[in-house]
Amino acid sequence: MYPTALTQLARGNPFSAPLFSLQKVEEPQQSLHGQRTRRLAAAATAEEDISCAFGSSKYYALCGFGGILSCGITHTAVVPLDLVKCRLQVDPDKYKSIARGFSVTIREDGVRGLAKGWAPTFIGYSMQGLCKFGLYEVFKVVYGDLLGEENAYLWRTSLYLAASASAEFFADIALAPMEAAKVRIQTKPGYANNLRQCVPKMFAEEGVWAFYKGLVPLWMRQIPYTMMKFSCFERTVEMLYKYAVPKPRSECSKSEQLVVTFVAGYIAGVFCAIVSHPADSVVSVLNKESGSTAGQVLKKLGPKGVWKGLVARIIMIGTLTALQWFIYDSVKVYFRMPRPPPPEMPESLKKKLGLTE
Repeated sequence: MYPTALTQLARGNPFSAPLFSLQKVEEPQQSLHGQRTRRLAAAATAEEDISCAFGSSKYYALCGFGGILSCGITHTAVVPLDLVKCRLQVDPDKYKSIARGFSVTIREDGVRGLAKGWAPTFIGYSMQGLCKFGLYEVFKVVYGDLLGEENAYLWRTSLYLAASASAEFFADIALAPMEAAKVRIQTKPGYANNLRQCVPKMFAEEGVWAFYKGLVPLWMRQIPYTMMKFSCFERTVEMLYKYAVPKPRSECSKSEQLVVTFVAGYIAGVFCAIVSHPADSVVSVLNKESGSTAGQVLKKLGPKGVWKGLVARIIMIGTLTALQWFIYDSVKVYFRMPRPPPPEMPESLKKKLGLTE
């Protein structure tokens, strides 16, 4: 018996799990190597002319390279907005708003001052992107194999959450040193003008701890952010093709598919910014002040203080996330990588549910 309209609406929630669609779906095609095409992957079609096998070492390496480009380029491009956002978080009385933050920074440091921290940003977020996207693809396959085909489909949102959290755990270890240097350069006037000056000075003052004291708050910020980024993106892509795109995905051109990728990325980015902003405020203040702890900073900021700079961050992260997914998917297109479509219900599960003869 088919579920009621209310049940269908509840199951349409992109964060519900397990979830399945009561639709007739074609039998998945066989890959070039005779194996069943994996269904849990980012938005894209399975290519006829592919350069590497899905799940191969080359595939994961190219995913990591795509992550380097998507995160390194985009985060570096928004350094001016990130600088103003960080200064607004650590000194709201002086900078007051985004517009005033830009005007004060330009008046004190000139236009070049808006680029402060670009080097640690590019290096740090390139390393983070390598681990974030590369390891996400690895963990998604590993966890999917552990669950089995049917459970991987039913619990796919949980699978996305687990894979992205695991990847971000390691990505933040790679990011933490450069993030600490970036915030110190951007928010502590006169401390250091560039990365070459900042790193030795931080090490002389606090040792290695200076570069990793913000790691736990970074995990608090980045892991929820990345879980939202990947799970919301994957499910939004699925929903867009199901309800918004007027023709089947298989009939969409690569350009049209990349537009869907960009839209889904922006939607995911807005939610990412909201979920991770309080921890981001703590990280910014913590890396500015020597000897402070996350608890002390949180108490100092208070309930209102942790939300300072949210509008700037929504604009920044929304655009950033959309561009990251667009660049990442474009890399897959350029290198002719396997790009399987959104997941479909396994034939065996449809038979169990009585959806096929």
